[in-house]
Amino acid sequence: MTENAELTASFTELYGAAPEGIWAAPGRVNLIGEYTDFNDGFVMPLALPHTARAAVARRTDGVLRLHSTDVPGGVVSLRVDELAPHSGHGWAAYPAGVVWALRDAGHPVTGADIQLTSTVPVGAGLSSSAALEVVTALALNDLFALGLSAPELAVLGQRAENAFVGVPCGVMDQMASACCTEGHALYLDTRDLTQRQVPFDLAAHGLQLLVVDTRVKHSLGDGAYAERRAGCEAGARALGIGTLRDLPYEGLDAALDTLAAAGEDESVVRYVRHVVSDNHRVEQVIALLDAGEVRAAGPVLNEGHVSLRDDLRVSCPELDLVVASANAAGALGARMTGGGFGGSAIVLVEEEAADAVAKSVTEAFTSAGFATPGVFPAVPSAGARRLGPAA
Repeated sequence: MTENAELTASFTELYGAAPEGIWAAPGRVNLIGEYTDFNDGFVMPLALPHTARAAVARRTDGVLRLHSTDVPGGVVSLRVDELAPHSGHGWAAYPAGVVWALRDAGHPVTGADIQLTSTVPVGAGLSSSAALEVVTALALNDLFALGLSAPELAVLGQRAENAFVGVPCGVMDQMASACCTEGHALYLDTRDLTQRQVPFDLAAHGLQLLVVDTRVKHSLGDGAYAERRAGCEAGARALGIGTLRDLPYEGLDAALDTLAAAGEDESVVRYVRHVVSDNHRVEQVIALLDAGEVRAAGPVLNEGHVSLRDDLRVSCPELDLVVASANAAGALGARMTGGGFGGSAIVLVEEEAADAVAKSVTEAFTSAGFATPGVFPAVPSAGARRLGPAA
């Protein structure tokens, strides 16, 4: 039985009728550009083969029923006209928040039965929540013929996470899940959502990008993310600009002097330095990829990790060990990716060295007494899509 057939059978057993279709939306890994998206900056994610899948059928009675094959517990049953921000519901808040956001925007969603399953690792910084949001939005967009574009669905997913769940994330994760294409990285300007699909065929260059899941669970709802966002906004205010995107890299040193002279908290100075320099690193990597000089992106990844570790201070011992041990074993470059405080790192390696580097990282974790990390290649994959009819 195929995975889709299994999901169809599971939905039918649970809800008593077949779904109208099955949809998928991927997790993502971010190549470069971290904590820049809520500063109107640049990011460069790629979609992973790991996806959240949803079997869905419309309802007309105002009832929303949600179930996940990955979470213990029964069906979560809600009324669409009673959905309210910050009302809890655990994992179900992500798809429920999408329904709320759609209805709040005036779209006539009258209820649904939804069965979800996901292969995106939870807590690994690979956007498992965005995958849930985007797959729900895409399915409802199709079933209710709402006519929304992929970027519009991504923005609705972000609104669900910001306003309904209560995590002040930027739009990168949802845009990556909704808009990435196979074989490409997504160069995204988060200010106006203009995007360019950049060819990212590592195999053609004899390279691999490894994802190392430290198994350290992270949560963006614990206040650390919001504190850094607030610090970035404080820095922009102190500099008299709308967002840190408006500060050119060439003006960074002078701006940092201005902040220090004004008595801004040293954390604000660090955050500003990270964001502006990481925007610059995105532009550096884009230029290297366009020139076919993929290997030269390795040192830029290393610089990004140092900035995330020392200026933004969102790394952890496990993430630092991935970077150090991978580079010691001959990697071209490595950095933590995602929100940090755990989660995953990426490692750019020569293809023939991938197994040896992965082995070295795993052995370093064992020696340090850490849990065995998960290691897999990041294969640039397709964004959200309908997988077809339920059968």
